[in-house]
Amino acid sequence: MLKNKNLPSPMQPNSHLNSALALLGATAIFLIDTFTPLDIAVAVLYVAVIMLSATFLSRTGLLAIAATCVFLTISSFIITHWSDLETSALIRCLVSLSAIIVTTLLALKNNQATHDLRDQAALLDLTHDAIYVRDNHDVITYWNAGAEQLYGWPREDAIGKVAIDLLKSKFPKPLAEITRDLAAEGRWQGEITHAKRDGSSVVVASRWSQQRDDKGRPVATMVTNNDITDQQLAETALHKAESELAHVTRLTTLGELMASIAHEVNQPLAAVVTNGEAALRWLKRDVPDLTEVNNSLERMISNGRRASDVIARLRALTRKTDLIRAPLDANELLEDVLLLVERELIARDVALRLDLAATPLPLLGDRVQLQQAVINLALNAVQAMSSVTDRPRTLRISTRLEQDDKAEPPQKNAIIEIADNGPGIDPAVISKLFTAFYTTKSEGMGMGLSICRSIIESHGGTIVATSELGHGATFTIHLPVREDAA
Repeated sequence: MLKNKNLPSPMQPNSHLNSALALLGATAIFLIDTFTPLDIAVAVLYVAVIMLSATFLSRTGLLAIAATCVFLTISSFIITHWSDLETSALIRCLVSLSAIIVTTLLALKNNQATHDLRDQAALLDLTHDAIYVRDNHDVITYWNAGAEQLYGWPREDAIGKVAIDLLKSKFPKPLAEITRDLAAEGRWQGEITHAKRDGSSVVVASRWSQQRDDKGRPVATMVTNNDITDQQLAETALHKAESELAHVTRLTTLGELMASIAHEVNQPLAAVVTNGEAALRWLKRDVPDLTEVNNSLERMISNGRRASDVIARLRALTRKTDLIRAPLDANELLEDVLLLVERELIARDVALRLDLAATPLPLLGDRVQLQQAVINLALNAVQAMSSVTDRPRTLRISTRLEQDDKAEPPQKNAIIEIADNGPGIDPAVISKLFTAFYTTKSEGMGMGLSICRSIIESHGGTIVATSELGHGATFTIHLPVREDAA
């Protein structure tokens, strides 16, 4: 695994001084080996010269130093022992030469590995990704140019610091849970918020890869981060625009339902007036019938609450709020929708066939948005049948529970089907139905079905349109059942 990029580099600016020291050391060893009576392999000390030279010399320079040390060793042996050749002196010379050669080979191998590592580090500096490596104690050991550019800390300031403290990391879930996932899988990815050197925040898509030793023990983690701050801001702006558009569409839908809305509000209000007048008549009798008065008042209260419920549903549809997920029942959701579209069905001479599941279909979602999607689909179905004159117009709404074994993991879905027996949809058009701004209506905006799909998908579901030309169309919604009820 990469450490920091400040690796030994041949011929650094102070290499001339180091070269002089190496030559001075070699000269000192030669003089000691040649002109002192020490009966030991003094020439082995040339190993120290080679090891020192390996930290600043290139391959060629290191070979030159090694050759010099070999030459000095042999020269010293000739000067000292040529006239009186001893076996022990020859062995010491050969030991010294072997040590010099072995040390040189090892130094060359180490320098090559260092060179390769430095090249890898240079390649990582070419990427725009912020990459850093941290050890098991979260201490940063490598920090590439991309990390310098993203966070503002130069390499020398970042290396040696604890990553979580330096970046003030905010994780999407507890760090202990992330650490467990990393240990189990060897990798992890998610979105993290970091602090830059100037104090500003940056959101990154972070990918962690763990390095292990031969025994499978973790030794380091490489972290690769991509700045997605602008992307998140764009997604937030898009979500806001979608919410605004959905709100406008809801208001447009309510405009189409004005007749039904007026009927739903007027009906209980008219009942309140009728019961109020009846109560007055019962009170004006010579002997007031308090039982009938009480009944009239109870009916007034009941109808008043009914009107209040209708108004509350309308206010919810017109309100501009963020997505609020709460437990709800798909069957109850449809019953609320039918109260708003019932008058529209009567006005357009459409019969309703309702086939709801016998058991509740528990969902987790935003009631207002899901109502908006269903209302839009129901109104589309009613309007699609306006040209039907040769058969009764029928709107069929059904729900059921369905097991999806193809999902990973398998899950239960609440199925909502809204079908009409209108002219159907042209097969060439059906694939474009959910595309924004595409419409088959002369007065349409082409946003209704697109918004329906966005709403359903934001709830983890899907919506599919099928049709048989001349026999109507069916829109099928799949929504995942609430986990605690699945």
